[in-house]
Amino acid sequence: MGRLSELFAPETVAVVGATDREGSVGRAILENLRSDFEGEVVPVNPDRDELLGMTCYPDVASAPAIDLAVVVVPPPVVVDVLEEIGQEGIGQVVVITAGFSETGGEGATRERRLRELAAEYDLDVVGPNSLGVMSTPVGMNATFAPENALEGSISFMSQSGAFVTAVLDWANDQEIGFRDVVSLGNKAVLDETDFVREWGDDDGTDVVIGYLEGIDDGRAFVDATREVVDDTPIVLVKAGRTDAGAQAASSHTGAIAGSERAYEAGLEQAGVLRAQSVQELFDYARALSGLDVPETDGVAVVTNAGGPGVLTTDAVGDSGLSMASFTDETVDELADAMPEEANVYNPVDVIGDADVERFERALDVVLSDPNVGSAVVVSAPTAVLEYEDLAEIVVEESEIHGKPIVPCLMGGERTDAPAAILREGGIPNYFDPARAVSGLDALSAYRDVRHREVDEPTTFDVDRDRAREILAQAKERDDNRLGVEAMDLLETYGIPIPDGEVVDDPADAVAVAESLEGDAVMKIVSPDIAHKMDIGGVKIGVPDDEVYDAYEDLVSRARNYQPDAQLLGVQVQEQVDLEGTTETIVGMNRDPQFGPLLLFGLGGIFVEILEDTSVRVAPIGEHEASAMVDEIQAAPLLRGARGREPADVDALVEAIQRLSQLVTDFPAIVELDVNPLVAGADGVQALDLVITLDTEKL
Repeated sequence: MGRLSELFAPETVAVVGATDREGSVGRAILENLRSDFEGEVVPVNPDRDELLGMTCYPDVASAPAIDLAVVVVPPPVVVDVLEEIGQEGIGQVVVITAGFSETGGEGATRERRLRELAAEYDLDVVGPNSLGVMSTPVGMNATFAPENALEGSISFMSQSGAFVTAVLDWANDQEIGFRDVVSLGNKAVLDETDFVREWGDDDGTDVVIGYLEGIDDGRAFVDATREVVDDTPIVLVKAGRTDAGAQAASSHTGAIAGSERAYEAGLEQAGVLRAQSVQELFDYARALSGLDVPETDGVAVVTNAGGPGVLTTDAVGDSGLSMASFTDETVDELADAMPEEANVYNPVDVIGDADVERFERALDVVLSDPNVGSAVVVSAPTAVLEYEDLAEIVVEESEIHGKPIVPCLMGGERTDAPAAILREGGIPNYFDPARAVSGLDALSAYRDVRHREVDEPTTFDVDRDRAREILAQAKERDDNRLGVEAMDLLETYGIPIPDGEVVDDPADAVAVAESLEGDAVMKIVSPDIAHKMDIGGVKIGVPDDEVYDAYEDLVSRARNYQPDAQLLGVQVQEQVDLEGTTETIVGMNRDPQFGPLLLFGLGGIFVEILEDTSVRVAPIGEHEASAMVDEIQAAPLLRGARGREPADVDALVEAIQRLSQLVTDFPAIVELDVNPLVAGADGVQALDLVITLDTEKL
C-alpha cells in the first residue's frame, strides 16, 4: 500500500462526535466500527465519560494514539477539531459532517479553511460531506451505511454517498465483495486521483471501480491512471455534465468539443473502461476481477438452447467481439463427439438432452481451437443436466485452457448453488446472455488497453518569445480575440502559412499584392466578425489591378454589416492552389477539468455540416496525433481514396503535434481554430486562424 495505508488499515480509529443517541450518525458509525473492526475504537465526546460500554474521551489530545479520526461534529466545530487533530499528528481524517461547499456561502468558507489546515498539517482528508470509508481486510466499517461490505478484491469509490449504500445492499444480495470502499464527498483534499494511485499500489485490489460526477483535475487523473491500468483495470460510471459544453463558443471547436467529449477523450487516453450503467459497471468488474484476459476476440458459444444461443450470437455481433470461425479440425471433432442433430458450427448447439459430459466435450474441443479466445456457456435447466456439475466443468475447463469462460446458467433458485461454485473459481454467472457477452467485451477492451501504444509528446524547436509577443497584441488593444492578423503565431511554431500581410490602407494592399506570386486572397480583419464569408468579407483570385477597389469594397461591406465592429484592416495573402487538396480543421477548446482539448476533422463548412471529428486531450505525441487523423470517417480522402492523390499525412500529423505544443505552452489560449488547414501532396498550409484568449494569463 501507499501513503494512505493507515486510512485503510488503522490500528486505532477515533469517532469524534460519537454518541449513543438512537438514530444518530455518530452512534451508527460507532456501532459499525464495533461490529467487526480488528483494531481499537475510541469514542470522543466532551459530554460523556462512557459510550456503549467504551471509555469516552473529551478530546483527541487526551485519547490514546490515533491512526484515523472520523469527524461527525456540527459544521461550525469541524475546523477547530481538524486543527486539534493536526496538532496531535494524526494524519488520516474522514469528515462525515455536511454543510460545506455544497451549501455555498459560509459553508464554502469553512471548506477553504479545511483545505488550508490540511495543507498546514499534511492531513489526508476524505470529505467533507462523506458517508465514510470501509476496508474489509481489517473489518473496518467507518460509515453510517446500514450494510457492511462482503470481502473481495474490488475497490470502489463514489462521489455519491447514497449510491454507496444502495450498491452495498445490492452487492450483498449478489454476493459481490469489496476490498476498500470510499465515499469521496466534496473532495476538498483527497480525490479520485489519490485513490487510483493508492489502489494501483495495492496488491489486494484487482479492479478499481467508481461512480463520479466530475473529475477535478483531469490531466492529473489521466497521468496517474496511465501508470496504473497496465496492472489494475479501472472502470467508471461518469454521471452529469459540466456547463462548458452549453456555453456560447466563439469557434467551431468550442461548439463541437464540449465537456462530455473531453471526458470521453480523457478517459480513453487514460485507459479507463467507461460503463454506461450501474449494472454494466459491476458486470465489467466481476469479469475483470476473476477471469483471464483473452488473446483474441473470437468467441465460441456452447448451448443446449437454440433461442438463447441466437440471443448470445446477436450480443456478440453488437459488441467489439466476433463469433470465432472454427478450424476444419474443430468442426470434425465436434461432429464425431456430438449427436447428429447437434449444430457443430458456432454457436454450438449440443441440444436439449445434453448432459454435463457432452458440455464438457464440446467445451474442450472449442477451447482448443486457436481461433477461440473465449467462450460463453448458455444453458437452460433440464432434468438430465445438473447445474452444479456444469459449474465445476466450467471452472476446470477455464483452468485447463487458460481462456475465459462466461456461463449463463439460466433459472431461479436452482442457480444459487452453481453460482457459488463459479464464484469460488473467480467466474461470475449471468442470467442474461447479453450481460455475459458484455463481461467478455470488457476483458477484450482491457487487453487492448494493456497493449496500447503510449508515446511522449514531441518537443519541437519553436520561437516562444515571438509567439508571446504576438499573443500580447490582444491585450494591448484591450481585446481577447485574435484572427488572421496573428497568422505569424503559427509560423513561430513551425506551421506553414502563405505569404501575405495585414494592411490598413488600400495603397499598401496593392504593394503587398504586387510582391506576391499570382492573384491574391483578401479578407476583412475584424475580431468582431467571426464568419467573414457570410458577409462577403473574403475575395479570392484578386488580380493586382483590382486590389485597390477590392480593399474599399471589403471595408464598406464590414461597415454596413456591423457599424461598430473593430476593423484592423485587410489581409492580403498569396492564393493557394487548392486543386487536389483537402481542407481540414485543427482546433482547441480549453476544458475546465481536462485542459486543452484538441479537435481534428474536415475543415471549411464541412466541420459544421458533417461533424466528423476526433478529439484528444493535449499534449499528445505522434501516435495519438496519427490516430486522430485515422479516426475520422473521411480519413480515406486523405489517404488517396478513389484515385485521389494522397495528402502528406505525416505533415498533417506533425502540424497537429505542433498545435498541441502551442496550446500547452500558452494556457492563455482558451480557444483556437486553424480552419482550413489545407493538406496536399506537398505538405500543409494554414489559411485562417481564430483565437480566444484569457488575457489575464498572458
